[in-house]
Amino acid sequence: MFLKNCWYVGAWDHELIDGKLLSRVLLNERVLLYRGESGKVVAVNDRCPHRGALLSDGRLEGDAVRCMYHGIKFDGTGKCVQIPGQELIPPKMRVRSYPVHEVGHLVWVWLGDPAKADVSKILNLPYMTDPNWKGLPGYLHYDANYLLIVDNLSDLAHLAFVHTNTLGGSEEYAYVSKPASILKNERGYTLERWHTNIDPPPFHKKVIPNKHDKLDRRNRVNMYVPGIFDMATLFAPAGQGAETGAAVPGTREYRNCQFMTPETDTTTHFFWAYLNNFEGSDSTISRSLLDSLIEGFMEDKAIIERQQKTLEEDPAFESQMLAIRADAPLVHFRRTLSGLIDAEQGVAAAVGSPAAVG
Repeated sequence: MFLKNCWYVGAWDHELIDGKLLSRVLLNERVLLYRGESGKVVAVNDRCPHRGALLSDGRLEGDAVRCMYHGIKFDGTGKCVQIPGQELIPPKMRVRSYPVHEVGHLVWVWLGDPAKADVSKILNLPYMTDPNWKGLPGYLHYDANYLLIVDNLSDLAHLAFVHTNTLGGSEEYAYVSKPASILKNERGYTLERWHTNIDPPPFHKKVIPNKHDKLDRRNRVNMYVPGIFDMATLFAPAGQGAETGAAVPGTREYRNCQFMTPETDTTTHFFWAYLNNFEGSDSTISRSLLDSLIEGFMEDKAIIERQQKTLEEDPAFESQMLAIRADAPLVHFRRTLSGLIDAEQGVAAAVGSPAAVG
């Protein structure tokens, strides 16, 4: 079960260049995404209602798409505007359209009740479009439920063991650092964790000149429903007061923006951008960081996809998994999301019940 009445990332804007018809399964629905000749982005169900051919195998014509099985043409609202050899167009000959909006180089799609699609509810991360923040966009496909990825991101202690030689840098991180604060809210949580007087982790060491100077590291995480991760990472020269909020010369910062969109119950679209504010015109830093992030994500991916197989082999195990203190953020997030889904499903059930109708 998914939360339907919220915005999900369907694509990066660059995936829709040159008239591409992008077919992507979102929340178990096959959706066609494209940018019409007017520049407007369209999202419609990727299935011709005539005989079920994929519209993504069709042809873009202006802001419309033509099914190349029998030539039936649909505009950007999903309305049928032409049937070759037939003047009368039945009102039911249309495809479902979805509210779609572009923010921060991302194409956001609403798969729930269109009347509730409020664009002001789209999370706008300003550094995604700020020219002072540089980075390259990324995408991975996971053979796992998206909440297993959210769980992984909710526990920074895993950096110490999964990413010792990539993103983490030391097992010490799990032993000596603890969340300085965890703030729970009705749409997710915020947590902050400091690790002081450390060596630069491998990914950071690759892009800085002083590779052996001790640093103080802060990770501040925001996690939002349905599955949006926003982490601000700071590396400051050790012992200069960064932990107290002092502005320390030589500090370098990153913004880790990740968006998990369910494809199916057991597969996920994973979009991300890892941004920095110090590379200037040296784009090799962004390329190095992209490679480092992919290396780290592949370490996560191996574990998470194995988790998915474990749960498929023994579905009862999910309810038997035991919690530790570090699980507090993920437990809160799961409970929050479950409550929102229950409320949404409860309203849907009430609307469809005879009692509600009568």
